Amino acid sequence: MGVDKLIDNSFRGCILISREGKSIFEKAYGYADLPNEIPNQIDTKFATASAGKVFVAVAILQLVEKGMLHLADTIGNLLDVDLNQIDPAITVEELLTHTSGIPDYFDESVMDEYEELWRDYPNYKIRSNKDLIPLFIDKPMMYPRGSKFQYNNTGFVVLALIIESVTGSAFDEYINEHIFKPCKMSGSGYYELDRLPAKCAVNYIYDEEHKNYRTNIFSVDAKGTGAGGAFITVKDIKSFWENLLSGKLLSNDMVSEMLSNHSNGAECYGYGIWLKKQGEVFTPYFQGSDPGVSFISSYNAKREQLLILVSNYGDNVWRLHKSINEYFENE
Repeated sequence: MGVDKLIDNSFRGCILISREGKSIFEKAYGYADLPNEIPNQIDTKFATASAGKVFVAVAILQLVEKGMLHLADTIGNLLDVDLNQIDPAITVEELLTHTSGIPDYFDESVMDEYEELWRDYPNYKIRSNKDLIPLFIDKPMMYPRGSKFQYNNTGFVVLALIIESVTGSAFDEYINEHIFKPCKMSGSGYYELDRLPAKCAVNYIYDEEHKNYRTNIFSVDAKGTGAGGAFITVKDIKSFWENLLSGKLLSNDMVSEMLSNHSNGAECYGYGIWLKKQGEVFTPYFQGSDPGVSFISSYNAKREQLLILVSNYGDNVWRLHKSINEYFENE
């Protein structure tokens, strides 16, 4: 099909396109292990950076539907942590919608590269959500809670801490039991970089000085948190969308709320998911970017079409996603 012509030889990663529930394009490119020339495959496990926020949002909304949590609950009542200058009245909903004002340990409006965080604080220490607390707990609020939208990584770390507090389970274990297993996402999980299971792609960063590639093992958290870091396969993401949209993870009413615009700014955002406005319709998508990592997946309701693109070299999946969308709009 014509999509193949849109993807040049420089792309490294995996792409899946489905329509009306059936995969119409699946292909892997480049190497999962560059020095050993082991190729990426459809069932390769890829890191996804901030895309994992969507799993956190679903977990939180599941707890709301079970009556174990309320969107209006506050972090002051939910967490046994000295919040210092952080407003204890911040709500779960404000965390979900990036309107909390909580200090961001990685403020993307100020810092360019995620690996800047680890110059003074070793990334190998980050193996749970609580390990990130020292990076934000002594900072002041960024703005008064509820006053504006500003993308915020700390907010989803705190949501993961809330999941742990409310359920008594480790965050990644809860996600596995209540999202990955029900969706039969057997190739997905939160893995430690120094204990990766089989079939995981290594993530590579191009080193301009030495004109070669290095891995990102010193550039990202040693294990994913509420802010991101899940490993997935593209087929698992297809399954996740299908289970979410069919009401198997959340009620249909809650899915509708999740995919509604809750931001009060120029950016459109639901609960843990981005929204692109096209006329009166919102197209939901989630995405992630870390050193050596790029991911985007969207659902077009009009065409009943899923696009899933991921690269373990940080390739420009957004430009390719746009090109593929335009191809189908004009077919």
